[in-house]
Amino acid sequence: MEEETNNLKSETILEEWSGTSSNKLSLTAVISPSSTLSSFTVTKHGNRFNLFSRRFLEAFVPEGFPNSVTPDYIPFQTWDLLQGLSTYIRMMLSTQALLSAIGVGEKSATVIGATFQGFNGDAWRCHVHILPGMLMDLVSPLFPSAFVFIVCIGSLSRSFTGVASGATRAALTQHFALQNNAADISAKEGSQETVATMIGMALGMLLAHITMEHPTIIWFSFLSLTVFHMYANYKAVRCLNLTTLNCERSSLLLLHFMETGQVFSPKEVSVLEHVLPLWVSSWSSKRTKFLYTQVRLGVRVSSLSSLEMMELLGSAGSQYEKAKYLLLEKKGIISIVMHKDSTTGDVMQGFIHALVMANLSNQNSTSLHLDSQTWMDKHYETFVLKLQTSGWKTERLLSSSITWRANWSRGIPDKKIK
Repeated sequence: MEEETNNLKSETILEEWSGTSSNKLSLTAVISPSSTLSSFTVTKHGNRFNLFSRRFLEAFVPEGFPNSVTPDYIPFQTWDLLQGLSTYIRMMLSTQALLSAIGVGEKSATVIGATFQGFNGDAWRCHVHILPGMLMDLVSPLFPSAFVFIVCIGSLSRSFTGVASGATRAALTQHFALQNNAADISAKEGSQETVATMIGMALGMLLAHITMEHPTIIWFSFLSLTVFHMYANYKAVRCLNLTTLNCERSSLLLLHFMETGQVFSPKEVSVLEHVLPLWVSSWSSKRTKFLYTQVRLGVRVSSLSSLEMMELLGSAGSQYEKAKYLLLEKKGIISIVMHKDSTTGDVMQGFIHALVMANLSNQNSTSLHLDSQTWMDKHYETFVLKLQTSGWKTERLLSSSITWRANWSRGIPDKKIK
């Protein structure tokens, strides 16, 4: 028995592997005992360069990458870092112009030196830099009498965009996180931003030195970088495959479902969804139906006319007796009045119902309320189920806040309509 135990021990080999549980593991060492069991041998696998590169990569990508993030994380981050890089370079040019406007430029205090000193201290706290703010800084030397006003406008525009960008970025971080790792993704984004800042500072200092005292070249460089910045932003947004439902995505999905009985995947909708202003998209694609523009969500009851009020009261006691919303159609525009006790699911259902009615209105239906309610009774649950199967989140509709609601009941109400 003792001999069998010794043989078993002599055949036991211990292996060392490196990598996260959701990432590819790599063998780094093998530990095997000698025949006398008095010593052991360690055999190294791989090399130090691979270990260093892996550790270096872990500082910039989330743990478990790429399985811990969505597939659109890599292309979005690539374009986002490129547009961020152009932003820091442009900021160096605008800061140079700003310091020049306040009189920096003597031999004892050059514009280039002051640009670096002023930028270096604040760069790590600046996360959002946009065209209006930097453009105001660049324009300020051309209008000395309005210098303070122009600079204040530039700072104000940067502040407004900082708030909007921060909220948008937080939502995207939640979208990328597949393993409840939003905090890790946000931290690694900070590391990536730091590297982009350092590279942007170096390139910006070089460009500022080359273009010093050449206003034409400065403006050409600034405008060229701005065009690239806008292009990179456009490509970054186009890479996203968001799974939440907003007004436009709901409209695209419903139209396709009513025509084919199938729903688009998030990737298919991302190609169809417009990222430019609506008037630009309408001009460039005249055949596209923007059905959601015919819907008004959360309409104020007191803003309706007498005839509309009578129609609304009639529908509350007939077509929408059990619903938590009321629909009103006028000249192709569908108004939605939400009940004060309505939930997020009711808002979603009411909006889809309004889209169905708007589509039937475009098809010259003679009985909008009856036809749309019939469609909802037959197809709404199937539509939502197919959305969930395709990866869509149907818990709520991302829309503007609903500040006006109403309360209705049959018979003599014991509460005032609010």
